[in-house]
Amino acid sequence: MLSQRASYCAVVGAFLVGVTAVSAAEQWPARSIRVISPFPAGSASDTVSRVVLDRVAQLLGQPMVIEARPGAGGASGFAAAAKAEPDGYTTVVSSSAMGSELVMHSKLPYDPVRDFAPVALFGTQPNILVVPSERGFKSVADLVAAAKAKPGLLTFASAGVGSSSHMAGERFRLAMQIDVRHVPFREGGLTEVMAGRIDFYLIPLAAAATALGSDKLTVLAVTTLKRVDRLPNVPSIAEAGYPKGEYRFWNGLSVPVKTPRSIVDTLHDAVETALQDAGVKERLAKLGLEPQLMSVDEFAKFTKDDFAATVQLARDAHIAPAD
Repeated sequence: MLSQRASYCAVVGAFLVGVTAVSAAEQWPARSIRVISPFPAGSASDTVSRVVLDRVAQLLGQPMVIEARPGAGGASGFAAAAKAEPDGYTTVVSSSAMGSELVMHSKLPYDPVRDFAPVALFGTQPNILVVPSERGFKSVADLVAAAKAKPGLLTFASAGVGSSSHMAGERFRLAMQIDVRHVPFREGGLTEVMAGRIDFYLIPLAAAATALGSDKLTVLAVTTLKRVDRLPNVPSIAEAGYPKGEYRFWNGLSVPVKTPRSIVDTLHDAVETALQDAGVKERLAKLGLEPQLMSVDEFAKFTKDDFAATVQLARDAHIAPAD
């Protein structure tokens, strides 16, 4: 009798928990939503997310409070988001950096595929291939020819091992079949290129925006298959004859994996509506980001495929984990 009563109570308890969860999801959002940004305030990813999420907050009728949690190349912020309650009140700015974390660390306190539910893609932004103007390179072919003439002597900058500029540089190196040296910088990589101390840099377009008018810098290509609106006179890497050098950094929004699908869908629809707002599109275009609309399931496949491609690139480039 006691056993039957216990079983009955367990069933009722489980039912009530389910009803409560459904009710909470139906009423969502009833308060502000935390957005963990694994990147420093003012970085390209942080800036892009603020442009989109400011509009999302207006659509949802609740503030989207961005909390910068930089550290360990983004791992600190992603770890915090993975451990958060899956109630829709904690989200995270996801990006290509999640794949880089798989490359840089032999062990992570989270799994970028299993521990997150992708919500929506904000868009992708290319890197741009820049060189010191004093070098006299007028095309990608000029740079490649110089690298092949002096194997192991030319250098390329990055914002650090595993960064988008590093991964773009390695993809470029492999696609061009050249022997060049990687020089990581925490800050100042672009300054070093402009001073002529570094030979080239595949820097995110948004990060180089303020320096594009400098006579000390020459832009040879964008790492896309087609030209981008922000730089209509700059050839794509495919036009330059090296389509395998394509590289795009993406940003989006994700939530802890057990977040109710109804909340995921509501967030997804709000992001897509924001991305079609004329003011948002204009601001993103200035940052070099091209919005892309995908369903929740398409975005999930997109992230999984991107992580796998990043891991493969690291293997091909012989990039070893830092720990």
